Amino acid sequence: MDPALAAVIAAIPEWEGEDPDVTPITIGITNRNFKVNIGGASFVVRLSGKDTELLGIDRAAENDAASAAAAAGVAPEVFAFLPDLGALITRFVQGAHIPEQDLEREDVLRAVVRSVQAIHSGPPIPSSFPVFRIVEDYRGIAAERGVAAPPAFEQVHARAGDIEAAFSKRPLPDRPCHNDLLNANFLLDGDHVWIVDYEYGGMGDLFFDLGNLSINNGLSTGAQDLLLRLYFGDLTAAHRARLQLMRIMSDFREAMWGVVQQAISTLDFDYVGYADRHFTRCLANASDERFDDWLRAAAAEPV
Repeated sequence: MDPALAAVIAAIPEWEGEDPDVTPITIGITNRNFKVNIGGASFVVRLSGKDTELLGIDRAAENDAASAAAAAGVAPEVFAFLPDLGALITRFVQGAHIPEQDLEREDVLRAVVRSVQAIHSGPPIPSSFPVFRIVEDYRGIAAERGVAAPPAFEQVHARAGDIEAAFSKRPLPDRPCHNDLLNANFLLDGDHVWIVDYEYGGMGDLFFDLGNLSINNGLSTGAQDLLLRLYFGDLTAAHRARLQLMRIMSDFREAMWGVVQQAISTLDFDYVGYADRHFTRCLANASDERFDDWLRAAAAEPV
């Protein structure tokens, strides 16, 4: 057995003398995850990746966010948090991963939106997710470790400044957000969607979550409008504008996350290609002829 996993199992008093059945979970490009059947129950043990605090991950804050989402009924119960061992243990929940094309269906997207709304409606959590500062922090962290941001950074950063200025004209209250709504983090269980992995959970802009969900899951234009209708009950120019602008910020954050990972990760993954793909899409959307219209709508119209 992996020595780090063995240490975690040995640290749980209820598991003393039990014979664990361990299966690696191969989804994930930051940490190592295992399904552990032990004592007649099933759990997921997440072992933190190396230097993940440089990605802005606060493990105590993750525990708080995951626990709050579990209390809201949309995340697995947190069974144990072992910060000294870099481990978070949650109950294993049943569910199937959702093919991206299924998110074009109203019934499936409605179930996802219900769970996202449950997170956003929860009580405040101690951490924050200031995306406009995060991309800047990532550039500095990578540079300190010998990895320079690509030239695209300056062009997109200028656009990000425009977006931040527009949003500041009509600020929204921060809400508890997931901030990493990748397809791999959704599990469909009947008509209920579990959302897992709260590493980046924090108080932030709900439109970042919606933009992140939208672009990372390849939602069509029609499905983007449906997402907004399901979430808000109606559809306005401001809704559309903020969604489009946060789709850009989501890719900017993902691209710079990939740059930082080039400097710190020990996992066998093409982070250069990951960053390049997100920068390419980010630049394309930031160059859209409607960009200035989106800025005006985000700044002028109530949400």
